[in-house]
Amino acid sequence: MTQYLNDSEKLNEEGKDLARARQSLIEELEAINWYEERIQASGNESLKKLLAHNRDEEKEHAAMLVDYLRKNDLIFDKMFSEHD
Repeated sequence: MTQYLNDSEKLNEEGKDLARARQSLIEELEAINWYEERIQASGNESLKKLLAHNRDEEKEHAAMLVDYLRKNDLIFDKMFSEHD
């Protein structure tokens, strides 16, 4: 659940949606780290393969969220364009 520093009733829906997308991106990146850590810690090749598959799906989710943010936050998009 997205937490806000200010009264959420004062925030417009666009702002709330952007906050949801950013929080979701944070969570996807965190999940990628957790899967990678588990892959490196495991000695079981079968489990490592499964975890790598799950990690790669999280990367896809993260990419989808970045794409959403680029389309809906023009400054975010500008920064990505400048640093390609």
